[in-house]
Amino acid sequence: MNWREVEGNWVLIPPHPVGLIHFLGAAFVATAPQVTYRRLLEFLADQGFAVIATPFATVTDHIAITQDCLTKLENALEQLHQTARLKRFLPTYGLGHSMGCKLHLLMGSHHDNLKRAGNIFISFNNFSLERAIPLADLVGSAMDQSIEFTPTPQETNRLIQSRYQIRRNLLIKFSNDDLDQTHPLSSILDQRFPGMVTVQRLKGNHLTPLGQDLRWQPGNTFTPWDAMGQWVRQELFRELAQLENVMLRWLDPLGNF
Repeated sequence: MNWREVEGNWVLIPPHPVGLIHFLGAAFVATAPQVTYRRLLEFLADQGFAVIATPFATVTDHIAITQDCLTKLENALEQLHQTARLKRFLPTYGLGHSMGCKLHLLMGSHHDNLKRAGNIFISFNNFSLERAIPLADLVGSAMDQSIEFTPTPQETNRLIQSRYQIRRNLLIKFSNDDLDQTHPLSSILDQRFPGMVTVQRLKGNHLTPLGQDLRWQPGNTFTPWDAMGQWVRQELFRELAQLENVMLRWLDPLGNF
């Protein structure tokens, strides 16, 4: 499988897809998701899920980003369906990391006809601009005006509480993550859809989903250095592997993979 650019998205399609995942990454690193999230997304493709990762530039108007991402997704799906590279009516899941979670939540709140089998939110972040980007307060003072995300964190919470439409959700929080706001989100979603929200707390930090694989290639003869290399690889990526397994179990609760 190779990544392909389709209508402004990066697309990875396995031979016989069992589902589709629309991925939105964190602020700034989302400009090249096929690189920054390569291991995580290729793992999902290896399990049979087609992946459409939509890049976006980080600006303060999150409604505009959301609409642009949705337009890019719809254009890509139209092309992929017309060329028979992807069959229609696959179960579709949203997957977001940090700011990408907020975008999926806005998408699911503003578009009543959005078809999703569920959403996965990793390290949800809904801080104000000042907290998310410490220099933003200085920039605003220099311009003699207040700068904030649109919608604000408070407006986002109210919108989710009243309008969010996706019933089945997996929320993942890491043990060492000061940017995570999974707890308040889980409370809002649990009130809206009782019994439909799963929360998983895993070892790791805010950057765990960005881990890249070290492809250790042993020589013709397996040496102690090869054993050491494989051990280091396992230890470094234990947290990322745990994340991958939790996502897969939620995507396929019957264990067909």
